[in-house]
Amino acid sequence: MVDENLPCWVYRSPRKQEMYLYLAREDDFDSLPEALLQQFGDPVLVIELELNPERRLARENVDIVMCNLRTKGYHLQMPPRLNPTLYHGNLD
Repeated sequence: MVDENLPCWVYRSPRKQEMYLYLAREDDFDSLPEALLQQFGDPVLVIELELNPERRLARENVDIVMCNLRTKGYHLQMPPRLNPTLYHGNLD
Protein backbone atom coordinates (compact mmCIF):
# COMPACT_ATOMS: atom_id res chain seq x y z
CA MET A 1 0.00 0.00 0.00
CA VAL A 2 1.26 3.48 -0.88
CA ASP A 3 1.70 5.89 2.01
CA GLU A 4 -1.00 8.57 1.76
CA ASN A 5 1.34 11.30 3.04
CA LEU A 6 4.05 12.66 0.78
CA PRO A 7 6.58 15.26 1.90
CA CYS A 8 7.54 17.91 -0.63
CA TRP A 9 9.57 21.07 -0.85
CA VAL A 10 8.29 24.07 -2.79
CA TYR A 11 10.64 26.54 -4.45
CA ARG A 12 9.85 29.77 -6.27
CA SER A 13 11.55 30.98 -9.40
CA PRO A 14 13.52 34.22 -9.10
CA ARG A 15 13.01 34.77 -12.85
CA LYS A 16 9.34 33.99 -13.44
CA GLN A 17 6.77 35.45 -11.08
CA GLU A 18 4.33 32.86 -9.69
CA MET A 19 6.27 29.87 -11.06
CA TYR A 20 6.88 27.18 -8.44
CA LEU A 21 8.75 23.90 -8.37
CA TYR A 22 7.63 21.07 -6.08
CA LEU A 23 10.33 18.48 -5.27
CA ALA A 24 9.98 15.02 -3.74
CA ARG A 25 13.39 15.44 -2.06
CA GLU A 26 14.83 18.61 -0.60
CA ASP A 27 17.33 20.36 -2.89
CA ASP A 28 17.27 17.46 -5.41
CA PHE A 29 18.02 19.67 -8.40
CA ASP A 30 20.38 17.16 -10.07
CA SER A 31 17.41 15.06 -11.23
CA LEU A 32 15.76 17.99 -13.06
CA PRO A 33 16.09 18.60 -16.80
CA GLU A 34 18.86 21.15 -17.46
CA ALA A 35 16.57 23.26 -19.68
CA LEU A 36 14.05 23.57 -16.85
CA LEU A 37 16.70 24.78 -14.41
CA GLN A 38 18.03 27.31 -16.91
CA GLN A 39 14.57 28.84 -17.39
CA PHE A 40 13.63 28.59 -13.70
CA GLY A 41 16.78 30.17 -12.28
CA ASP A 42 18.26 29.47 -8.83
CA PRO A 43 15.35 27.98 -6.83
CA VAL A 44 14.41 29.74 -3.58
CA LEU A 45 12.85 27.53 -0.89
CA VAL A 46 9.40 28.79 0.07
CA ILE A 47 7.89 26.02 2.21
CA GLU A 48 8.04 22.36 3.15
CA LEU A 49 4.67 20.59 2.96
CA GLU A 50 3.25 17.17 3.63
CA LEU A 51 0.79 16.36 0.87
CA ASN A 52 -2.10 13.92 1.08
CA PRO A 53 -5.23 13.45 -1.05
CA GLU A 54 -7.34 15.55 1.35
CA ARG A 55 -5.01 18.56 1.29
CA ARG A 56 -6.13 21.46 -0.85
CA LEU A 57 -3.61 23.48 -2.82
CA ALA A 58 -4.33 27.02 -4.00
CA ARG A 59 -3.82 26.49 -7.73
CA GLU A 60 -2.87 22.87 -8.30
CA ASN A 61 -4.66 19.55 -8.13
CA VAL A 62 -3.02 17.71 -5.24
CA ASP A 63 -3.50 14.30 -6.92
CA ILE A 64 -1.61 15.45 -10.01
CA VAL A 65 1.17 17.01 -7.93
CA MET A 66 1.54 13.81 -5.86
CA CYS A 67 1.57 11.64 -9.00
CA ASN A 68 4.28 13.80 -10.60
CA LEU A 69 6.35 13.75 -7.41
CA ARG A 70 6.16 9.97 -7.25
CA THR A 71 6.87 9.35 -10.93
CA LYS A 72 9.17 12.23 -11.97
CA GLY A 73 10.40 13.55 -8.62
CA TYR A 74 9.11 17.05 -9.36
CA HIS A 75 6.08 19.10 -10.37
CA LEU A 76 6.26 22.47 -12.10
CA GLN A 77 3.53 25.00 -11.35
CA MET A 78 3.30 27.55 -14.14
CA PRO A 79 2.13 31.13 -13.62
CA PRO A 80 -1.59 31.69 -14.17
CA ARG A 81 -2.63 32.87 -17.58
CA LEU A 82 -4.23 36.26 -17.56
CA ASN A 83 -7.12 36.72 -19.92
CA PRO A 84 -6.78 40.20 -21.43
CA THR A 85 -10.44 40.19 -22.43
CA LEU A 86 -11.27 40.44 -18.73
CA TYR A 87 -9.62 43.86 -18.56
CA HIS A 88 -11.41 46.36 -20.75
CA GLY A 89 -10.49 49.44 -18.76
CA ASN A 90 -13.04 52.17 -18.20
CA LEU A 91 -15.35 51.82 -21.16
CA ASP A 92 -18.30 53.49 -19.40
